[in-house]
Amino acid sequence: MLRYIVQRFFFMLITLLFVSMVVFIVIELPPGDYAERYAYRKLASAGQDVTEQDMINLRKEFGLDRPAPARYVSWITDILLHGDFGESFLFNVPVKNMIGDRIWLTMALALSAIILTYIIAIPVGIYSALYRHSFGDYLATFIGYIGLSLPNFMLALVLLYFSVTVLGSSAGGLFSEEYAEAAWSWDRFVDLLKHLWVPAVVLGTANTAFHLQTMRATMLDELNQLYVDAARARGISEWKVIFKYPVRIALNPIISYLGFDLGKLVAGAPVVALVLSLPDAGQLLLQALLQQDMFLGGAILLMISAMTVIGVFISDLMLAAIDPRIRLGEA
Repeated sequence: MLRYIVQRFFFMLITLLFVSMVVFIVIELPPGDYAERYAYRKLASAGQDVTEQDMINLRKEFGLDRPAPARYVSWITDILLHGDFGESFLFNVPVKNMIGDRIWLTMALALSAIILTYIIAIPVGIYSALYRHSFGDYLATFIGYIGLSLPNFMLALVLLYFSVTVLGSSAGGLFSEEYAEAAWSWDRFVDLLKHLWVPAVVLGTANTAFHLQTMRATMLDELNQLYVDAARARGISEWKVIFKYPVRIALNPIISYLGFDLGKLVAGAPVVALVLSLPDAGQLLLQALLQQDMFLGGAILLMISAMTVIGVFISDLMLAAIDPRIRLGEA
């Protein structure tokens, strides 16, 4: 098991390094650079002529006069050794001061949606498989199809309309007014939990429907296997047979999707955040990419990608814990 953990951890580090290269290339791909946008916005818009010397001075000021490989090495070295993501060109403040709360809130949104997904999808999927063609099975399947077909932003709009017209208050935002700009405290954390369920439901509905159907289908397939009949023939109790064998195997595809679920939820969060007025990192990322703020945009992309890679690593460890074939190299 230790060898497997070390191997997967090493692969995770290599993947993160490769991801950092891809992120830097993505930031560098658009034509021009931030110096050109700055010159147009600050100088040309004021009626001043922008000379070649002005561009050279601006690129030197922003550190864009060096070759791209040298800038990448400097950027990734500062992150690894000092935790320094650079200074935002657009806002003139350290990037880590800008993205700290937003990244943590984005992670909180994604994790709350995943927890809600697993809490609902796994037991309901087991129930649907054990009581196939029952009313509960048909109801869960019907709700699952609705969840798969309903876009997240549409569900967010419906919840907003319902909360305003029926409850008399908006379901948007992650904090009450008195905690929106306050420093972190226990009261602010509790206030966050009170508001977190709405975006968690919105973001987790489609995933819940998908994993519910996956759990049901895998369980139905495993319940018809010969090893289940053999376990019953040995006199093992029905519930022990179900949870020791079919359920453990049916959890494999659910757990293996953990990293991809994180990526999907983070990718889908910006649209939902816009509808629900959530202070996540998506809107800041869009602004940074449009203005080619490489340090700000690169840091957000890197952190979001890292969450996905770390999620895959955690799912690998969980799979190895529940399925001995994986850690022994048989599957």
